[in-house]
Amino acid sequence: MEEWSFPPRFDADYAPPTGSRYWFPVRETMPPADREKAIVERLRQVTRYAWDKSPFYRRKWEEAGFHPDRLRSLEDFESKVPVIAKKDLREAQARVPPFGDYLCVPDSEIHHIHGTSGTTGRPTAFAIGRNDWDAIANAHARIMWSMGIRPGMRVFIGSVFSLYMGSWATLAGAERIRAQAFPFGAGVAGQTSRAVDWLLQMRPEALYGTPSYALRIAEVAEERGIDPREFGIQILFFSGEPGASIPSIRKKIEAAFGGRVFDSGSMAEMTPWAHLAESTGHTGMLCWQDIVYTEVCDPATRRRVPFGSEGSPVYTHLERSSQPMIRLLSGDLTRWEAVPSPCGRTYPVLPNGIYGRIDDQFTVRGENIYPSAINDIVSTLAGYGGEHRIIVSREDTMDRLVVQVEHVSTLDGDGVSSFRQLAKDRLRATLGVSTEVLVVPHNTFERSDTKTHRVIDERELFREIAGQQ
Repeated sequence: MEEWSFPPRFDADYAPPTGSRYWFPVRETMPPADREKAIVERLRQVTRYAWDKSPFYRRKWEEAGFHPDRLRSLEDFESKVPVIAKKDLREAQARVPPFGDYLCVPDSEIHHIHGTSGTTGRPTAFAIGRNDWDAIANAHARIMWSMGIRPGMRVFIGSVFSLYMGSWATLAGAERIRAQAFPFGAGVAGQTSRAVDWLLQMRPEALYGTPSYALRIAEVAEERGIDPREFGIQILFFSGEPGASIPSIRKKIEAAFGGRVFDSGSMAEMTPWAHLAESTGHTGMLCWQDIVYTEVCDPATRRRVPFGSEGSPVYTHLERSSQPMIRLLSGDLTRWEAVPSPCGRTYPVLPNGIYGRIDDQFTVRGENIYPSAINDIVSTLAGYGGEHRIIVSREDTMDRLVVQVEHVSTLDGDGVSSFRQLAKDRLRATLGVSTEVLVVPHNTFERSDTKTHRVIDERELFREIAGQQ
């Protein structure tokens, strides 16, 4: 296997021929059974390394009765190594600030510091060693190569440059692939209009951001009388939120820009986050198992589910040495398959991408509903104005669901009534429950340069909106 060592070492001068489909042909196309044998050996190395370097892992594994010397198979790994959760990381950093006792390198080796926003609790700090930064760059270069990005192409990075890892890892990958990195950023007032100007001027071949921001760029361009296809973007790749794998949103982005859409992304803690990413095969997001070993697990038992089943991904770094994550429970929701990809890569695939979170699911009168299902329905409606909000609540003893949907500005009174009825009918037919629809004018909701939060669980707000209806 090409450049397969731990801790990893990569040849900075290596690049495949421009016409090659693969960055590492052997690693990407080898029989899955052969790859799994190599992964077992790597897991022995990773767990031994963490046992020696990290009090956090040694303590957890001793409590679970696991020792790296006893690891003989994937079954051993998945049955004997306990999962960890984000709260374990926060607690470790509170106990041993600032990076926790799962930091496995000296402070002098830390090259980048990133982290979570901390909006729901103590922020989690990511300490990334210099060697790990090289590994992240090489992994993202491989994956961006699989999407068709090549040296010399111009890559527009339209996401926030801050603690957020998505922008920086994309930049590192673009630089490693020898592309023309265009770190435009996002999140500043008026920046979307300026993005339109720059896209017209620079005509990048590739664009990275969130699906919401790509649609916002298209919306602003059209408001200015500019066809987004004039930008000449061929490849649009996304992370940060569900959307790029939702068929209606994918089609809308492709229709607006005239380019191909690629979904990617897992967790900031698991950077290189694009270890789940589509290739030109477009069978869904591939699980690049030789970068991050991914198990799709039953949320209750934390054991791997068979292919064809739904569960929550559990991730293990195979190329990170500073803060390696070993069986980190994501809390996301997906389904995986073992199907051949037209691109020739032999990884498992998530045909519908990451389409929600387990804790995002809500139940209305016995029906389990995911926000992504509602997104897919309303975004296909003729007359949809580009944004919506989902309000879930309970009135008296009855579960209630209201969806606020923007309509396009060209609809008149009768058109709005017809649009509302169509939305009600489609939502009921798909979700299996009655849904109240409140149609609101175009641009009622603020647009986001990053993730769009559409679900509101607010009882008083529900009563106010239901009263309007």
